[in-house]
Amino acid sequence: MSRVPLPGRLYQPVPGFENHLMAELKKNAAELLRIGPLIHDPGRDATVDTAKPDVFWYQNCWLEPFRLEFYSINEAAGFLRGIQRNWAACPHACFRRGSLIASKLPPISTKPRPFPWLPGESPVGAWTLLDERTMIASARCSSPFPNGAIEFAQDREGPPSRAYLKLWEALVRLRRWPGPGERCLDVGASPGGWTWALARLGANVLAVDQAPLEDRIAALPGVECLRRDAFTLKPEDAGPVDWLFCDVACYPPRLYDWIEKWLASGLCRNFVCTVKMQGSVGTKTGTVDFETPKRFAEIPGSTLVHLYHNKHELTWTRCGE
Repeated sequence: MSRVPLPGRLYQPVPGFENHLMAELKKNAAELLRIGPLIHDPGRDATVDTAKPDVFWYQNCWLEPFRLEFYSINEAAGFLRGIQRNWAACPHACFRRGSLIASKLPPISTKPRPFPWLPGESPVGAWTLLDERTMIASARCSSPFPNGAIEFAQDREGPPSRAYLKLWEALVRLRRWPGPGERCLDVGASPGGWTWALARLGANVLAVDQAPLEDRIAALPGVECLRRDAFTLKPEDAGPVDWLFCDVACYPPRLYDWIEKWLASGLCRNFVCTVKMQGSVGTKTGTVDFETPKRFAEIPGSTLVHLYHNKHELTWTRCGE
């Protein structure tokens, strides 16, 4: 049995947005390789990821990949167990052999989670088989969820849309959420999915949108509605808030300019914003704005990720002290 470290990073693309990831990586990569279901950038290191992040269209990133040549199922499983407890399989080839290896590893629950919920502190590694005797694995990954995927126990009656799922996911990744009495600004609130989720936590919500909320959401305790264009709302108009939430469909530069005003005002400590994208790579439907997301990611204390429940969008978060 032999283990060989792989330089760089391995990326699990977001299904349907592989071209976005390839376009981001090709800007700085001298060479990109396909390893099973993954895209390998051998020239990328941790300093690039943290100092000036520029890659976001992935479901999970394998941060310390290695190649393992092994002889038996027991040997492969034992090697992984010797590193840590939690490992998630990323099936690609030799599915029967892969399932036998997985059966000898401690199980990881993939049942739908209730909200609120905190993931464990222990890292979740990932592995895949290239052939019967070759494994690619990484003990450390970017996502706290197995293969970057998280399912929630859905409420099919309370919320007016499924948008609350990405809000739940963002807050779980932050490991914090609004509590009773905290003041939240929810812009782009209609029909009220995020407002419903925040009110359910006991927060006070100022819901802003040109379109109305559903009547039953607007009537929830602690909810105040304001019918206007969110981007005409100045920080001093809203006053101090504990959290700013934004799910407005707009061009990313417009959102960035508005958020800059809030950051400069000092009137909000915590932010969760959806950065809506337009266009496609390699088509005539318009170019994709890869530059504005970088500006969001470079704001101190920020994270910018593609959530499992995101579609053609990214989610920017920032939490104060």
